[in-house]
Amino acid sequence: MATPIRVTIWNEFVHERQNPAVAAIYPKGIHGLLAEVLSTQGDLIIRTATLDEPEQGVSQSVLDETDVLLWWGHAAHDQVLDETVTRVQQRVLAGMGLIVLHSGHWSRVFKRLMGTSCALCWREAGERERVWVVNPGHPIAAGIGDCIEIGQSEMYGEPFGIPTPDELIFVSWFQGGEVFRSGATWTRGSGRIFYFSPGHEVYPIYHHPDVQRVIANGIRWASPQGSPASTPRHVPVDQAREKIELRGGTVHVEDGKLAGQ
Repeated sequence: MATPIRVTIWNEFVHERQNPAVAAIYPKGIHGLLAEVLSTQGDLIIRTATLDEPEQGVSQSVLDETDVLLWWGHAAHDQVLDETVTRVQQRVLAGMGLIVLHSGHWSRVFKRLMGTSCALCWREAGERERVWVVNPGHPIAAGIGDCIEIGQSEMYGEPFGIPTPDELIFVSWFQGGEVFRSGATWTRGSGRIFYFSPGHEVYPIYHHPDVQRVIANGIRWASPQGSPASTPRHVPVDQAREKIELRGGTVHVEDGKLAGQ
């Protein structure tokens, strides 16, 4: 039996407590809805975290027990502390997967890992979105048809200030005519990153079964792959796997110093 994937769903949890319309859609928070849905997957162990918890919900101990971190933020990006960003960044480099959702593109965590502006064009008009699958053979697109139809969505449009993705899986079209790279992946260090844009808080997008399926697929794809890269270290000559030939001679050690013969 496969080892379960330990998932932490992080949500700043601001809109749901300040906007009655959002609270009506997500009475337990976006993180609560996603936790409820993903907990039905037999291979996932789910926990949630929010901005107002100690150490902003992502202490080192929480991150050490997380295989894949989901990140949803919007109104409180500037409240995420430098030390929080650094902890998450270091865990991704060490192999933890990261799934960044919707307006998390502007989060300090995502911008740190991308190293670019991550800026985009946007419009909130409740328009139709079609999330087209452009890489149907990718495991994140498993079980999805030609596209995902979302009746009402916030428009995100190009240009999108991200590094060229390792893989592009979804491209969205919006009723107003714009297009957007709405599902893309990168690797940073030993960690896998997936950005997926649908999910504006005033629309019930995370209730959509295909959106839920993509997120579950993304978790499995982003889960740690093997062992993290070893920390750089000095390897003494006498610990080299083979003898080292130098200018026709063999390198050896005498009284802790290199000598040739």
